[in-house]
Amino acid sequence: MGTVEETGFFQDPPRLRDEWEDDLALQRYLARALPPDVHAEVVPSLAEMGHLAATDLKAWSDTMDDPANEPRLRPFDAWGRRVDEVETAPAWRRIADVAHERGVVATGYERTHGEHSRLHQFALAYLFNPSSALYSCPLAMTDGAAKTLLVHGDRELIDRAVPRLTSRDPATAWTSGQWMTERPGGSDVGRTETVARAEGPLWRLTGTKWFTSAVTADMALTLARPEGNGPGGRGLAMFYVEVRDEQGRLNDLRVLRLKSKLGTRQMPTAELALDGTLAHLVGPPADGTRNIAPMLTVTRLWNAVTAASGLRRGLALARDYARRREAFEGALIDRPLHQATLAWLRVQHEASLQLAFRAVELLGRDEAGVATEREQQVLRLLLPVTKLTTGKQAVAGASEALEAFGGAGYIEDTHLPVLLRDAQVLPIWEGTTNVLSLDVLRALGGGETLRAYVEEVRRAGAAATSAPLATVAKLAVDAADHAAIWVAQALDAGPQAVQHGARRLSLTLGRALQAALLAAQAQHDLDVHGDGRGVAVAQRFAAEGLDLLEVPGEGRATDAALARDEPLPAPDA
Repeated sequence: MGTVEETGFFQDPPRLRDEWEDDLALQRYLARALPPDVHAEVVPSLAEMGHLAATDLKAWSDTMDDPANEPRLRPFDAWGRRVDEVETAPAWRRIADVAHERGVVATGYERTHGEHSRLHQFALAYLFNPSSALYSCPLAMTDGAAKTLLVHGDRELIDRAVPRLTSRDPATAWTSGQWMTERPGGSDVGRTETVARAEGPLWRLTGTKWFTSAVTADMALTLARPEGNGPGGRGLAMFYVEVRDEQGRLNDLRVLRLKSKLGTRQMPTAELALDGTLAHLVGPPADGTRNIAPMLTVTRLWNAVTAASGLRRGLALARDYARRREAFEGALIDRPLHQATLAWLRVQHEASLQLAFRAVELLGRDEAGVATEREQQVLRLLLPVTKLTTGKQAVAGASEALEAFGGAGYIEDTHLPVLLRDAQVLPIWEGTTNVLSLDVLRALGGGETLRAYVEEVRRAGAAATSAPLATVAKLAVDAADHAAIWVAQALDAGPQAVQHGARRLSLTLGRALQAALLAAQAQHDLDVHGDGRGVAVAQRFAAEGLDLLEVPGEGRATDAALARDEPLPAPDA
């Protein structure tokens, strides 16, 4: 006879069935965005990845969520020699093999489908990411490194590194790191202290990198200040570093410690000391922050796609659980209040997916040489807007998803809290929301970029011809038009007013385009499938509010006082 704890009711956990078959939003988007012949060719690989994401990859990823399987630093060997080896669990290496073999990076560089190759690649990444134990992070930096080396055109480095960075063979494939953050600078990389000294055609780097993701990578791109260069970002240069030599010895660097983080615990993140690390200069010996921009273009896009895929995973698990969970004399999925919560999660997911993949489309067109000048302008502004908008949505969505499980969402070994822990990094790395808002201001330039962006919102909205969707599209265009007016007014009010409203401006631009894209997708679903679900999604998203702008400068003095905890005068009666 069983004991008390072995009998009675046991709740079934949430389960994934098939991440491709069950993701209607991704299927419908790709059916609209890809030519029919390309769509037919890429779907089998996506179906395979969707199945893996719900089965083997998910199982391996869950084992990596166990603290016993987190990365460990072994600084010395048995005889006292410094080795600084970072040990990872076998599941991490299995996940890596799947990524390389299925071309999660390679697909974007093989260019089998021309301008559509990036869509194929990022659809693979989207399906792969939530079950990857954050192996998507080194893949993002690998992708970014390959693009950066190709952009700068150093044939020696391209021939040596790019075939490895884009390989499908796990035995030869490399991953890349990105070593930018230092103690004085953080997001202000212009304060970088690492010094570069020329040694013949090569360089030696000396300094400390305070936060380096994926320290197990084979190479990295990093910033350092060549001796004699001036201060700030213009005085920096970009360098290519191989982490170990042919014998496996570290390249004159030490792993000081692994970081203890809120999330992304599955991935080794380290503090490094560079002690004369041998490096190759990439590009000119100055303007390093500008030269590394191609890396950020790609990694920020990965961040946005990761955000959309994380929202999808939270929704998928919460929806399945709601069907299994009996509460208040019925299934949770049948309770109107819980239905409203799941509907909200769906809206956030589909809005993020549309924005992220529109940026992917434009990147693919740009790399294929078919983007118009207007599309290139849109892409420059869209990248920071997309990253910051989807990053905030991902955290809010993960929090709601956990709450949908009640107490079970707070228990670590359900593998649910990892959704929120890992989502929280998305508004932080590759530029915080405020840093990216300042990047949005820089991207506005003389105004042509903003005009191109508003035209992009208008173009997407024009596809919505049915009455309810045309209403959504008008709200989107009105918000984008107001953003353009606001910028002109804020510039007249002065730089402090512009900066004070930069976050609201950026989020308004993001939400306006999300609403227009949702309306365009919903019109397609109506026309092709006779399905009105997309209409409801677009309407609900628009009803949340698109225009977040205030009068330029309004509230700036109040915010300054509240931030500093200073007294404010009593309001007039």
